[in-house]
Amino acid sequence: MAEQTKKFKEALKKVDREKRYTLEEALEVLSEMPERKFDETVEVAMRLGVDPRHADQMVRGSVVLPNGLGKKVRVLVFAKGQKEKEAEDAGADYVGSDDLIDKIQKGWLDFDKAIATPDMMGAVSKLGKILGPRGLMPNPKVGTVTFDVAKAVNEVKAGRVEFRVDKAGNLHVPVGKGSFGKEKLTENISSLFDAVIRLKPASSKGTYVKGIAISRTMSPGVKIDPINVRSLAK
Repeated sequence: MAEQTKKFKEALKKVDREKRYTLEEALEVLSEMPERKFDETVEVAMRLGVDPRHADQMVRGSVVLPNGLGKKVRVLVFAKGQKEKEAEDAGADYVGSDDLIDKIQKGWLDFDKAIATPDMMGAVSKLGKILGPRGLMPNPKVGTVTFDVAKAVNEVKAGRVEFRVDKAGNLHVPVGKGSFGKEKLTENISSLFDAVIRLKPASSKGTYVKGIAISRTMSPGVKIDPINVRSLAK
């Protein structure tokens, strides 16, 4: 613990807390921070000018990061018949219907993402209290309730991430690993920012993106100028 605290303090010295960096500068600052014994996840935090208490200001979606997340994603698909075979052929780790529902009800949760065909949602809805709080419930808004299961599996495996504002209007989204380097991280962050901009609610007034920060798993955050990142959106 003492070693971790020491490294965090060293990392903190690298950051000007009053400055809003360009994305390139922020990634450079992160790269200069003390190395950890594992490949840290890089995360983007965004503060949006929305009030999620109003349904028409909820920002929720997904984006396929061009360079993935740098980790293996275990995908479960709820499907029957031909769709079950399509999911298996696409590389899903677990495929089934009532058998998987029963297994999950008994406490099994060894997967990272769940996809379901629309005809399965009546049965899958029984798992709402189990999957919902863990962010594993299939949802059509983020493309995980679909008959095109092969496409959904491929996208999730390739690095599709889901995001949703919390009660305070904040987003926290992983965008890759520290080992990716600046070019790959810039591409992933630009794709995320583009997706968030496209989802701006019509009822959101004033400044939409109020703040952005980037950090690694065990590092302080580095503030980024939203104008700089907006220029990188596609």
